[in-house]
Amino acid sequence: MSLSRTVFRSAASLLAALALANPVAAADADRWPSKPLKLIVAFPPGGASDIIGRFYAEQLSTALGQPVVVENKPGAGTAIAAEAAAKSAPDGYTLSLAPAGQLTILPNLAKDLRYDPVKDFAPVAIVASVPYVVAANGTVNANSLQELVGTAKAQPGKISYSSCGNGTLCHLSGELFKSLTGVDLLHVPYKGSAPAVTALLGGEVNLAFDTLAVLAPQVKAGKVKGLAISSAKRSPVLPDVPTAAEAGLKGFEVASWFGIVVPAATPKPVVERLNAEFARIASLPATRARLAEQGLDVETSTPGEFARVIREDSAKWAKVIAESGARIE
Repeated sequence: MSLSRTVFRSAASLLAALALANPVAAADADRWPSKPLKLIVAFPPGGASDIIGRFYAEQLSTALGQPVVVENKPGAGTAIAAEAAAKSAPDGYTLSLAPAGQLTILPNLAKDLRYDPVKDFAPVAIVASVPYVVAANGTVNANSLQELVGTAKAQPGKISYSSCGNGTLCHLSGELFKSLTGVDLLHVPYKGSAPAVTALLGGEVNLAFDTLAVLAPQVKAGKVKGLAISSAKRSPVLPDVPTAAEAGLKGFEVASWFGIVVPAATPKPVVERLNAEFARIASLPATRARLAEQGLDVETSTPGEFARVIREDSAKWAKVIAESGARIE
């Protein structure tokens, strides 16, 4: 749904109150944006995050009349990007496209993070979501999810899967799969989806758990086998790939969301203006068409709704981590 009209009214009220309390700060907010913005993306080019980030950066640049430069900062399970965003000046000129794992999974896995997913960021809006696909290459003698489970049980620890990084949803999807099926798979993390899928195509690993946006082209081209999709219903992008439930595995429902966050002390009027712009961009037919090509769903939310999702998903994945024994290698 479009939130633009309501949010702009809210932003106007906040600006008026700020002007009375602090004329200098109000003037700074009123002039925003007066220079280029930066959007930090936690993965290298080629993955779902990069696709989303570059599209929204282009649209936001047009809306604000300032360049929005995408800065890819992969590594450490997205912690490098998160730390860079958290330490940026809270002036509205640094945004971060945070994947679900960065704010809800990694904090439950790593104890030495140099960022706090709640205290260091101000949520702006959820902008997209995408289900996951279980894909296998020709090194695995399995053409269905049940055949994969049987083969994996016969060879404990011998079948490997790539992920887009330690502590990411790619990683935890594999751990959830292991927990639900009782199989023992070897986790091989990479710095992003592109190298993880390259490893799958090259035979370095046997499986991959990654987004529909990343794996659909490889499945369509016949380079890998799509064994299941983690959504409640089949995707029109891969209509022949069954849901995990249809393939005999109930409970394997995973969808990654991507949201925009800014440093915690960013002025509220700026946060509200950004939220309104992202809501407006989400309502454009071109946005839905562009993201649908990649198997992505367009989402919108208020900052408050986004904060609630972060809390709820953090609790969900904390339970999965505890039950599966997942850890960062």
